[in-house]
Amino acid sequence: MSDSILQQQIDYYRARAAEYDEWFYRHGRYDRGPEANKQWFAEVETVREALADFKPAGKALELASGTGLWTTELLKHPVDMTCVDASPEMIAIHQAKLQNPQITYIQADLFQWQPEAQYDMVFFSFWLSHVPAERLIPFLQTVRKALRPEGRVFILDSRRTPTSTAKDHVIPDSVTVLERKLNDGKIYQIVKVFYTPEMLQDALEQADLHAEIRQTPEYFIYAVGS
Repeated sequence: MSDSILQQQIDYYRARAAEYDEWFYRHGRYDRGPEANKQWFAEVETVREALADFKPAGKALELASGTGLWTTELLKHPVDMTCVDASPEMIAIHQAKLQNPQITYIQADLFQWQPEAQYDMVFFSFWLSHVPAERLIPFLQTVRKALRPEGRVFILDSRRTPTSTAKDHVIPDSVTVLERKLNDGKIYQIVKVFYTPEMLQDALEQADLHAEIRQTPEYFIYAVGS
């Protein structure tokens, strides 16, 4: 994967920061109608319950923390949060939304970042599918380095489901670089790899991470483990 595509991916999320939550809350171009939206939010709740059952605790690291959609869930538990994101715009929204001076923020490209501490848990959502296949195991090895010996991991991402994205977005088969459009019509190229449970399990094991892979019926894949 070329460095230019990876930089364009960062640029896309910087430019998208102010409209990012529209995707999660199914607004505008992401509104897929009452039935699909109902299914989406039901599956979000399934993942929320799984995260609550995971019982986040201790020194917690969130990678690609974005606008704080899942940081909010983590902070319902006794955690000391550090959040890493490449986009200063995302971090600014995160700070304004959560207004929590106890959160430590790090702005860094996750393909370059290396942990300077070890954590009791690492969480990341909707990031792994933006990691090219050739960088997957090295990235997960970095996650392993960020964990204490008994540390735990919770990973959440998207399944290949057309209604998970905007109405004017296409998810072609067997393509890992996709075009993505902002509300103003500007187009970017980003990495999008829909890792199967088998692919993810294998990569985790190669990185010395051990997790149970689960899927919701339509939209999400997640891994819970150590």
